[in-house]
This record gives sequence, structure tokens and C-alpha cells, in this order.
Amino acid sequence: MAGQRLLEAVTDRAPGAWRITVLAEEPRPAYDRVHLTSWFSGTTAEDLSLWPAGFAAEHDIDLRLDDPVTAVDRAARTVTTRSGHTVAYDALVLATGSRPFVPPVPGHDTPGCFVYRTIEDLEAIRDRAAHTGVGTVVGGGLLGLEAAGALREMGLHTHVVEFAPRLMAVQVDEGGGAALRRRIEELGVVVHTGVGGQAVGAGADGTVDSLTLSDGRTLATGMVVFSAGVRPRDELARSCGLPVGERGGIVVDTRCRTADPHIWAVGECAQAADGRVHGLVAPAYAMAEAAAEDITGGDGAFTGYEAATKLKLLGVDVASFGDAHGTGDGALEVLYSNTRAGVYKKLVVAPDGRLLGGVLVGDAAAYDLLRPLAAAGTPPATPPEQLVLPTPEGGAAGPVTLPDEAVVCSCHNVTKGAVRAAVSEGGCADVAAVKRCTRAGTGCGSCVRMLTTLVDDELAAGGAPVTKGLCEHFAHTRAELFEIVRVKNVTTFSRLIDEHGSGGEGCDVCKPVVGSILATLNPRLGNSVHILDGEQAALQDTNDHFLANLQRNGSYSVVPRVPGGEITPEGLITIGEIARDFGLYTKITGGQRIDLFGATVDQLPLIWRRLVDAGFESGHAYGKALRTVKSCVGQTWCRYGVQDSVALAIELELRYRGLRSPHKVKAAVSGCARECAEARSKDFGVIATSAGWNLYVGGNGGMTPRHADLLLTDADHATLLRTIDRFLMFYVRTADRLERTAPWIERMEGGLEHLRAVVVDDALGICDELDALMARHTETYEDEWRATLEDPERLRRFVSFANAPGTPDPTVRFLPERGQIRPAREHEAVAAR
Repeated sequence: MAGQRLLEAVTDRAPGAWRITVLAEEPRPAYDRVHLTSWFSGTTAEDLSLWPAGFAAEHDIDLRLDDPVTAVDRAARTVTTRSGHTVAYDALVLATGSRPFVPPVPGHDTPGCFVYRTIEDLEAIRDRAAHTGVGTVVGGGLLGLEAAGALREMGLHTHVVEFAPRLMAVQVDEGGGAALRRRIEELGVVVHTGVGGQAVGAGADGTVDSLTLSDGRTLATGMVVFSAGVRPRDELARSCGLPVGERGGIVVDTRCRTADPHIWAVGECAQAADGRVHGLVAPAYAMAEAAAEDITGGDGAFTGYEAATKLKLLGVDVASFGDAHGTGDGALEVLYSNTRAGVYKKLVVAPDGRLLGGVLVGDAAAYDLLRPLAAAGTPPATPPEQLVLPTPEGGAAGPVTLPDEAVVCSCHNVTKGAVRAAVSEGGCADVAAVKRCTRAGTGCGSCVRMLTTLVDDELAAGGAPVTKGLCEHFAHTRAELFEIVRVKNVTTFSRLIDEHGSGGEGCDVCKPVVGSILATLNPRLGNSVHILDGEQAALQDTNDHFLANLQRNGSYSVVPRVPGGEITPEGLITIGEIARDFGLYTKITGGQRIDLFGATVDQLPLIWRRLVDAGFESGHAYGKALRTVKSCVGQTWCRYGVQDSVALAIELELRYRGLRSPHKVKAAVSGCARECAEARSKDFGVIATSAGWNLYVGGNGGMTPRHADLLLTDADHATLLRTIDRFLMFYVRTADRLERTAPWIERMEGGLEHLRAVVVDDALGICDELDALMARHTETYEDEWRATLEDPERLRRFVSFANAPGTPDPTVRFLPERGQIRPAREHEAVAAR
């Protein structure tokens, strides 16, 4: 990442002035290691890539992958690569990063032992996880806990072994470590602190089967992931005689130049001028900027970096900044601890009131404000005691209190003043434009919320309109439009846009949103409930238009509902026969149903006729609606189960099927605290207890995973259903366009407590309305595909060519692969023609 940032900085400052060669050890260009764990949630290597398309061609960069430098000849100014190539240089930048430290315990190289550093490492971990039920991470620091989270998400019973007396010993203090441990152990992860790994044992097959600890205990485990820190990759510097630090790291000055005036070093391989090796992305980027400035004739400098960290580990918010341990002379502490809620906050304050640092566990919402306040070096306007309280008297302090020199984006060293100038002087009118102008918010992303506030405040201060509207046709938000339709009984999009919008035909933003609102309120409004009737048909996007998901080659997928993942042998046979007869690709999904891919538009009614006749109905995979309610087998089959999770999952899925919402909704029911259905990663999740059901809300997987929050404990069946009804309808009524439940709750003033007050305590007096809306939904539900098959007018749309019904699209082509079909790639399709 440091090397990529250097390339961008050099080419920005001196385009075309340098002929650049990149010699990389890995088989792919630079990628985002900060978000590496998201690979397990479906983020692809392409998504993680930091190498823009066309970057090499634009800047005439010679990129050579999988061919690292093995020797540097400083006298000749050449480097030699593993393949034997020799490359001359005028300026050489070492950005070799670091290597994982693997404790030299017996058996550390046994098959089944891994490190957590590259995409290839993650691929190997995933493959091993498929063959074991238990995994152990050696190391309880940042990366170790990320690795533990990945193992847990893959369904492994997970241990964390940390030699220090607490987790994240570098970043958090004893109180923060205790709070973090409690939260993580609540998730089922077993934590062992104050011990190390002593030996890795192997089973009869030669792979890992145990880890012996230094206190004599032995953990049965099928995988060991070493994440016990990193060491600078300074071998090249050592071999060519460049000075390195006592504990490693290529010694550089403030310009990131080594003892050789033609060689620079940046990132984790370098010992900076402050005598430290920095392992975070922000200082790595700052070093790259300093080196680029020096290489291109400027006057850049990197003198050091005040460590700051904010991240979510196994769903727990953790942050630290500045002098988090209070090591400075006369340092004072302001503490807030709520063990019931799993929240711990500590601020370190100087005698004169300056904020020196802090630790936040369980609630890191204030980090974006506190970190720049500490860096500013002046006493904050708000007393520290108010800064740590959940709801400070008089309201929370905001970014308006920050001085202009406060750094709001530490990854790219962007100040509040730079953001304000981008708006007031640079003409940036929204967050996206400020990101392009300043790079703020394009690193780890943790500052985006504050960035949004700053941009809106600056626009408002300058008299510019700060639009909260849905699109150019509506000045109202989605929630406001929902209320307008509900209160005024607006039954059509054309009436809504004429009376409450700008008129005209609308756009691809507002039409699907209004279509979704109408779909929710149609029973109350007296409209047809089918989304393809009348004007509603023109409001739907591509997927809803054909009641199927459009795939990359123009074909569609078919996803029948399998409530709770329960299916009969006859149902499986039916799906198999349909897939065989229509030549479809089949795949079992993480939502416990079967997807059929490769259908053409004209085949959709034929396929669905057979599915409907066999008792299946639409799975609504194409809509912003409830997708699935996943379940484990519960007490019926599992010896650990305490409730019938399958029966409840089926009931919930059938109750909420077809409910249109601002975004997709996923749910799950687990039959015991072992949580096999991963209910806490869903928009709403239910976990059985011996006394009833616990309800969690606001979770999600994907690129930014979040564990759901506990809303109800030990609820009976009626209370559980009533609360989920109200939660979903309140979400449908008030969320923004394409807003999942997790950011909806985070954005909500008062957060979870406000949500609880609304849907449990009826603090707003709207629960009767929410109950009535859900009742109408359940009473009027009809399967969209069954209703479509019964109406010749609705069926008319399922043709590839309006003027040639029955003629398939000849551009939709497939090739065989692994006994099934796959879409032909562009060059293959062209060749086939």
C-alpha cells in the first residue's frame, strides 16, 4: 500500500518525468490490506485492488509481478530479481513491508498452520476451515482478533491465545482489555491470556490436531493461525550494507532517505526518523508522500506519527489514540464504564486540560471528534467528563468545535481546514467531490461520517443549499415521501410527482423508491398488490420488471422460496429436474436455498409454472424485500438445541415474505447460544434461550460487517412476533433509500435505545399503526409468480424481443464447466458467433 501511494504521489507531482519499474513479490498489484478480512464476506481480490484500471499505461509503468528483488548493487545502481533480471535505477524505493512473526515453537510448520497476511493466506485458511471445526489464533492484537473473527464467521469454534495479560495490549489499557474480552467471549470465542503456544501437535494424517500452551493445557484444534506481530522486511538493506535499527527496520531520515542518497524506504520496512517502525496505513502513506516530495525535488518530511486506531473487531467497536496509557507526566484520567452494556471509555487529560489520548471499547462513536481534539494540542471547549458520557448534557459536541488545523482524515493527513476550503474555495458541492479533491475518506473510511457533517456545515455556512432530497425530482427524503403517500392516500407515482415533486417522468432513483412505498401501502390504499399492474409496472427496476435477477450475460436467475431452509426430497427432485430440463446452473446459497442460473426471459414463465405446480413460490431474491430466514436444526435434532428454531424460522419467513423495504432484509433463527445460524449477522436475528427468545436487530454481513444489537431478552412467542412486526414496519417507514437496518439504527438519534422506546414501549404512540400495516401485509399477501402466471396480460412482458415473441436472445451464450454451464466471456462469445 505504501508503494502504491508513492507511485500515485510521484506521478501526480511529476507526470512523465520518471520511467518507473515496479518489482513485486506477490502475483497481483497492490491491494487494500486494511480491509483484507472483508474477503471472507465476499469482497473479491478485484474489489480490494488499489491499482486503477489503465494506471500502468497512463504513466508508462513497467509492472512485474511475482518477481521480487533478491539483491541490490549500490555501486552499480542495479537490482537483480528472482528470475535473474537486472534493472538499473537512478532512484530506488524499498517498500517491502513486513513479514508475520511466527514463534519458533515445535511444529509451527505443520500443515494446518497459517499466517494472516496475504490473499493467498486467506485462501489457504478458507480451504482448511472446510475440513475442521476448531481454529486457534495465536496473538490477540489487531490482526489476531480480525483472524479470530474470520474463523468464527466460517463456523469454527475459535480460541485466541495471547501472551500478554490482556487483548490488544498495545492499544488498550487494563479496563479496556477487560471490556473487550467480555464482549468477545459473549460471542463464543474462548480467550486465553497470559499464556503462549508451546508446541503444535499433529494427528495421524500429519496435519494440526492440537496446540499445547505454556501453562501445560492442550487445546484440540484443526488449525493454528499465527498473528503474533510482524517484523520489518529489511533483508535487502542488510545484504547491501544499509543501516538498520536495533530491532529491525531500514533507517531513514525525515525525507525517508536511507544512508545511500539514491535509496529511499517507506512503510513497515522502514525505521522512521522518530526511531519507530510504524505499522499503520496512515504513517505509511505519509512516508510515501515525503519520499515522493523529495524524489521530485520538493521539501517533504515525515517526523513521526501519533498512533491512532479505530476498527470493529468481532463486531465490537475499539479505538485508541494519543497517549492511551497515560504515560505522560501528570496525566489525569476521566473514566466511564458500563459493564452491563459492554462500554468502556477513558480519556487521558493533561493538568492544563489538554486532551492527550484515550481508549474506547464498545462505543467508539466519539473517536472522530476526540482524536483531532487530542492532536490539536489545546484544551477542548467541552469538558472531558461530558465527552465520555453516552448523552452529554446540552448535546454532544460536534466537528464545529474542532480547529481548522485538526486532522480529520489521518490516512491522507487532511485537515478540517482543507475540507472547508475544498467546499468554500474549490467549489465542491458534495462529499464525493471533496473525496476526489482531497482524498479524505478514501483510506480506511472511518472519517466519512465526520466528513459528511463538515461538508454539509460548510455548504450551509456559505448559503448553498444542502439537499436532503431523494433526487432532482423530489426535495423530500424517502421517509417524508412515505408519510405523504400514507397520510394523503396518494395512489400513483404521477400524482405524487405532480403534487409533491417537480413534475415530469421521474428517474431511475425515485421511481423504484416510490414503487416500493406503494407496494407496502397498496393494501391500505386500495390498489392492486401486484407490482406489475398498471402504472406500478413502469416504476420497477430491471430485476422487479421480470421478477428475476439479471445476471452478467443477460440471462436471469430463478430462486424459489425454501422457508427456513427446510425442503422435502420431492422438492429437491423437482428443482433438480427443472434445472436438468432447462440446462440451468445450480448452486446452494448461504441463505439455505437453491439458485438456478441461466434462464432466458422467455423461459421464466415455463420454469415458474413447474415450480408453482410443485408448491414453490417466489423467493423475492430480485426485490428489496425479505430474502430468507436462515435456521439451524434446533432442538428437534440437535442435542444442544433448546427451542424449535426451524418452526420459528419458517413462521417468520412466511409472515414477512414479499414485504417491500428500503433495502434487502435478511434474518436467522438459532436454536441455542452456539449460534449456528449466525443470527447476529442479520438485519434481525433470534437466538433461543431456555426461557424464550432473544431478539437482535441491526446486523449485517458484507463489506462492512456489523453484529446485531440485543433488543429483547427471553421474549415469549407473541411478544417476539409483535416486536419484529413493529421493527420492520418502523424501518420501512423511516429508513433512507437503499439503507440497511445497521446504518439506519446507527444514524437514528438515540440509536438502539430510541428504537426500543418506539417499538417496545410505544413512546411515539405509533405502534397501533405499525401493527395495522403489518396485519394488512400478511392478510393481502399473494405469490407474485403464481399471480403472474394466472394473468395473460402480465405474461406478455416475458419476451426477449417484443416484435418476435418466443425468439430467444442469441447473444446469451454459455459454455460447459465442471459438469454445468457458465456464461461465455466476451471473447468466447465473439468467437462462438
